[in-house]
Amino acid sequence: MGIYTEEHEVFRRAFKKFVEKEIGPYIDEWEEKGEVPREIWKKLGEQGYLCPWLEEKYGGSGADFLYSVIINEELAWAGASVAVGLHSDIIAPYIASYGTEEQKEKWLPGCASGDIVLAIAMTEPNAGSDLQAIKTTAVKEGDHYVLNGQKTFISNGISADLVIVICKTDPKAEPRYKGISLIVVEDGTPGFIKSRKLKKMGLHSMDTAELFFDHCRVPAANLLGAEGAGFFYLMEKLQQERLISVIGSQCGAERMLADAIQYAKTREAFGKPIGKFQHNAFKIAEMATEVEIGRTFLNSLIADHIAGKDIVTKVSMAKWWIGEMANRVAYHCLQLHGGYGYMEEYPIARFYRDVRAHTIYAGTSEIMKMIIAKRLGF
Repeated sequence: MGIYTEEHEVFRRAFKKFVEKEIGPYIDEWEEKGEVPREIWKKLGEQGYLCPWLEEKYGGSGADFLYSVIINEELAWAGASVAVGLHSDIIAPYIASYGTEEQKEKWLPGCASGDIVLAIAMTEPNAGSDLQAIKTTAVKEGDHYVLNGQKTFISNGISADLVIVICKTDPKAEPRYKGISLIVVEDGTPGFIKSRKLKKMGLHSMDTAELFFDHCRVPAANLLGAEGAGFFYLMEKLQQERLISVIGSQCGAERMLADAIQYAKTREAFGKPIGKFQHNAFKIAEMATEVEIGRTFLNSLIADHIAGKDIVTKVSMAKWWIGEMANRVAYHCLQLHGGYGYMEEYPIARFYRDVRAHTIYAGTSEIMKMIIAKRLGF
């Protein structure tokens, strides 16, 4: 990809070494515990690997988006379920874009240093893809909002110090989306309850939680942006959120394919490497082609996003197709490993579990197709 400079490549080599030293050796341990230790966030922050795009006055480096791409790519390649992309490139931008100067000065430096871990609470038990159907309310009482409701499937929910809560400040608004607002809730606020860590099929070290708000009184100063404008903010940020998701899917597919090729060259059956059997060779050729197509598509989207272009249609296509492609690659790579692929000692077992979520979070494949169809005029 021609848009990387030598500085980018130097940064990639440095971050790759960091991952190999500070993250890779501990992935299995974190998977067992079901969470990432707090100190890794601090180490990431100390090295400038959190929110690198932030202005220097808020603790960032003022770097371009490609630095975020590199970080997300290397973590995905390592198979590390550390929600850096969620924290740095999906949630923090809400504060940077819609926060007041006071809010930015209060929260962003901690986001960059690792002292503040972020989560965003959208999904509810009966409201997933249909955000307009959320039931969590925030009623204004003097200089506070009183929150009541429940959220679920919240990544970083247990470890979060700061949660952006999507809620209804006007439940009777018509159309419904005009009643949605974003309110920042700090850990320790009375009535904010981190209920339980959810047990998931994969992404075990990325803690995921149920959150409750029981007459939770939040300062009105914690309203992010304008009241009633929350839905518009969410729509504005979904392009980058889905692009970050696509990066994870693509790099996961690349890593699984690379491992499978190496395995197929060294594992022997009936006196020859299994990659020499035509069926296996053809299957690898098919996967390699799809992975290459995905990479070409992704690189063009990254360039267009950096150029400020509207890529909502194309990123929806990529979120659907590359996410599904990564799942196909996971299936065939595990099959190629045979019985060993089913063993936890081989990374393919973890990748197989983890990548399944890629067609669900940040908008399901079905929702992506609905967006594409609507953008095409249907």
